[in-house]
Amino acid sequence: MNVNDSNNTSQTDWAALEAMTDEEIDYSDIPPLTEEFFENATLRIPAVQARNLVRLDPDVMMWFQSQSAEYKALINTVLRRYIENNDDRHAG
Repeated sequence: MNVNDSNNTSQTDWAALEAMTDEEIDYSDIPPLTEEFFENATLRIPAVQARNLVRLDPDVMMWFQSQSAEYKALINTVLRRYIENNDDRHAG
């Protein structure tokens, strides 16, 4: 990956794309995906989503996933409670 790759953000209109059904998307100009394609692929994450990425240790993620199918909401709830219990502004 070259240094400039991390500065490139997608110009894709994600909202318009997400509003489309699979049947409405024209895939005819997309070649089949090969092993070579994936070896050379670069992951592009929309800037809005990239700001919200958090890396969790694999064992932490596995624990939350084992607790609930709604593990992302559970993680958010745990973090929110931590903030509420540790926020100096709420200390009496």
